[in-house]
Amino acid sequence: MDLQEKIYIAGHRGMVGSAIVRALKKAGHTQIIGRTSEELDLRDGAAVREFFAQEKPVYVIMAAARVGGIHYNSTAPYDFIYDNLIMSTNVIDAARQSKVKKLLFLGSSCIYPKLAPQPIKESSLLTGPLEVTNEAYALAKIAGIKLCTFARQQYGCDFISAMPCNLYGPGDNFSLENSHVLPAIIRKMNEAKLKGDIAVKLWGTGLPLREFLHVDDLAQACLLLMDKYSEPGTINLGSGQEITIQALAETIAMVVGYHGKLEFDKSKPDGTPRKIMDSSRIQALGWTPKTSLKQGIQEVYQWYLWNESTLRK
Repeated sequence: MDLQEKIYIAGHRGMVGSAIVRALKKAGHTQIIGRTSEELDLRDGAAVREFFAQEKPVYVIMAAARVGGIHYNSTAPYDFIYDNLIMSTNVIDAARQSKVKKLLFLGSSCIYPKLAPQPIKESSLLTGPLEVTNEAYALAKIAGIKLCTFARQQYGCDFISAMPCNLYGPGDNFSLENSHVLPAIIRKMNEAKLKGDIAVKLWGTGLPLREFLHVDDLAQACLLLMDKYSEPGTINLGSGQEITIQALAETIAMVVGYHGKLEFDKSKPDGTPRKIMDSSRIQALGWTPKTSLKQGIQEVYQWYLWNESTLRK
């Protein structure tokens, strides 16, 4: 990417978008564009088209999305599929009409079938049923992938799609109702520590295996893809390391300094039993993550303590 050409980061203030902005600034990019949801509602197609017509971005990274954990996905499926479908459609089509040089669409590993062979290859897409607890989000992301693929096929657009594993980092959502598993456990552990609780209750059995990637490592992968990658379909972005939810909780307890008991509520859903991706294609381009999970959790916990008073409850 030319360092002086405009690059629009949709969702620039979110955890993922802000990490990409940091990476772009560090790389020397001088024309980074962003709009808050108050300034530009990506669900408003006319407003999105007007924005593209006025600003004329050369590059686009679509990092805006409605996201959340199992509880939020399960209780608001219509909101998840509608908002993510319409935001993706509006941004991708406005980019197509504006003839942007390159677009990167970010999805999630939840697009793959619940029981896909492990590690999950990109070819597993649409080969089996999805995990029901995040089906709405996954379907919206699959539609976005296909929009990029068909824009490439029909109009020659250089639109690419990348599917990261579970992400975490500074700027994460720590709401107990709407967040993902890692930040939710950090908050639960910290609050239990402060209150002196003898036990913390966590959802599920603790047995599912998950793969986690720090957003700063993701951001470096995104820049590499914008520079060196141009293929239809998806490319996986994962750490290559997996951990059970129980082991994750034990690691977080150690970092936080919580010494109580971990109790798992087996009446609550686990989600997909195992989800690790085959990231050999991105690794072949020269990318490897730099942040270990323990180091990343330590950094995120410190960020949480510094920002706790301003975070969503």
